[in-house]
Amino acid sequence: MKYAFSTLGVPGMPVADVAALAADTGYQGVELRAHHEEPVHPGLGAADRDAVVREFARADVAVLTVAGYAKVAAPGDDVPVLEELGELLLLARDLGAPYVRVFPGGEPGEDERCDAVAARRLGAAAEMAAGLGVRILLETHDSHRTGVAVSRVLGAVGHRQAGALWDVMHPWLGKEEPETTYLALAPFLGYVQVKDVASREDLTPLPLGAGVLPLRECLELAGPGGWVCWEYEKRWHPGALDLPPLLRAGREHLDALTTGA
Repeated sequence: MKYAFSTLGVPGMPVADVAALAADTGYQGVELRAHHEEPVHPGLGAADRDAVVREFARADVAVLTVAGYAKVAAPGDDVPVLEELGELLLLARDLGAPYVRVFPGGEPGEDERCDAVAARRLGAAAEMAAGLGVRILLETHDSHRTGVAVSRVLGAVGHRQAGALWDVMHPWLGKEEPETTYLALAPFLGYVQVKDVASREDLTPLPLGAGVLPLRECLELAGPGGWVCWEYEKRWHPGALDLPPLLRAGREHLDALTTGA
């Protein structure tokens, strides 16, 4: 198993520091939050992109994912969404990242329309992704928080470059059993994103193992050999503990879960 963490947990941290932190705490990769608030985003020029690549190469740490905020099921015209997707895909290509993360972002109660919109946009973007060597991953999130919901969209797309990102919290919030989530996502699964929280009412991020999410069950279902990324939502919960001192223990906890210790 290979481990990454999301820069959502270290908002605004310079790229060199992120790369060094990953290397020092035993993480093989990093999921980069691609937002204009962060050091890495689609507005970076070629020289700055090259500098990011050099920093991660120097630390021998992979850029796993460009975590974008495109909402593929959102209402409105396709063109702005596809343009945003195109920018994220090019950024991922330039950084050597195999994945781009996107959200559903559909409207409640409009499942059929949202599914069709998301499938149409992902199908179009998947062709560009194939040419760039990047895979788009639709996260279990917001309007499509369960594995069953995400699989409806990806089944309609039917393209290898459109896959799934299993954020373990959102199907749990939707009261979907981990086995159901896994069986729905297995044909499309890119990797698993873990976190921990105290309850459905309190989503403040906790150290891995300190909360109630069924992490062991989810990771056992996903099986060995892939990536697991810890998304610690410090950006949305500034009062939460700082992530860097938790990283090594978090990786050790994941090791224990994935080896059955």
